[in-house]
Amino acid sequence: MTLQHLKVFVKQDCQKCPAAKEVASRFPHTEIYDVEEAEGLAEAAFYSVLCTPSIVVVDERGSEIFAWRCSVPSPKEVASYFY
Repeated sequence: MTLQHLKVFVKQDCQKCPAAKEVASRFPHTEIYDVEEAEGLAEAAFYSVLCTPSIVVVDERGSEIFAWRCSVPSPKEVASYFY
């Protein structure tokens, strides 16, 4: 089984972003990106993230496995990609 990572894309004035960060905080190997900063914007462009919040599950090579764009998944939905 490959080691999955979460990439979470947020911005300051996003009302649903705190909920997305809370869900993601339950899982190991989580990276939070602010799309209003250069690094966050570059990562968002790479993963075709056009809105926040977005959570992308990637493997150890950085290949996308699944994504929730413009929405907040339940912890159970995210867990299905980890266990």
